[in-house]
Amino acid sequence: MKNWDEIRTAYQVAQMGTVSGAAEVLGVHHATVIRHIDALEAQLGAKLFQRHARGYTATEAGKDLLRVAAATDDQFSQLAGRIKGSGAEVSGDLVVTSLESMAHRMSPLLAAFQKSHQDVVVRYLTGERLFRLEYGEAHVAIRAGTVPDQPDNVVQPLMDLSMAAYASQDYVAEYGIPSGPEEYMHHRFVGPDDRESRAPYYKWMNKLVPNEVITFRCTDSRAAEAAVVAGAGIGFLTERAAATYPELVQIHGPREEWSAPLWLVTHVDLHRTTKVQALLNFIKDRVREGTF
Repeated sequence: MKNWDEIRTAYQVAQMGTVSGAAEVLGVHHATVIRHIDALEAQLGAKLFQRHARGYTATEAGKDLLRVAAATDDQFSQLAGRIKGSGAEVSGDLVVTSLESMAHRMSPLLAAFQKSHQDVVVRYLTGERLFRLEYGEAHVAIRAGTVPDQPDNVVQPLMDLSMAAYASQDYVAEYGIPSGPEEYMHHRFVGPDDRESRAPYYKWMNKLVPNEVITFRCTDSRAAEAAVVAGAGIGFLTERAAATYPELVQIHGPREEWSAPLWLVTHVDLHRTTKVQALLNFIKDRVREGTF
């Protein structure tokens, strides 16, 4: 194919579903998008899209082409990520990802790292989506739960988060403290909105706590923490987080089965680069010092 621009344009039209959407992403005039599509269809001798009032839908021929385009686009992203991380200096973009619930730990740590390496531009990406290290979307990931098993990743244990069950003093004054699972039905709990949550403490909750008494459900651990502090019910916090709330009462002490392991994850192609190693060592030092 002689003109990658035309293929890239077709790929964006398929992604966005409209000419105007593709034009905005590509930063070109909508007439340019139409011209590229027309030229590509003429070159291939086949219709790549069905035009309709709501936009463009790929034909079978279009889907075949776009599968190749998507793979090529991913490979370019992967290459760009590797090139960005291949320098010998601790400088340039450093892309780190974690769950949003780790932000209160990660942001101060990354700020401290940047003070020692002021040529680094930190890009800290959070969210439920798993950013793909193999495609250069991040240099370092902090993952929680079961050991990550994506191919070509270097996975190192970081630490275990010690979890315990807490409730507010107001809650305890009204409901008391359960002596065991047989009394859970008379209490209220703060738990996950997703019953399939992989967090080990929520797996325990789903086994032993009746579903009908999990009366406050959250998709984010920070929201769950705030709900427990506000008196919504019994829920899980790390011991470190709970220590900042003098109004909390420990209902059950930490248990090994509740601990949440954290993992440092890098891609094998970037693992040995100078800036990635600098950050990994910085994080490990903070863990050893007990300041992470």
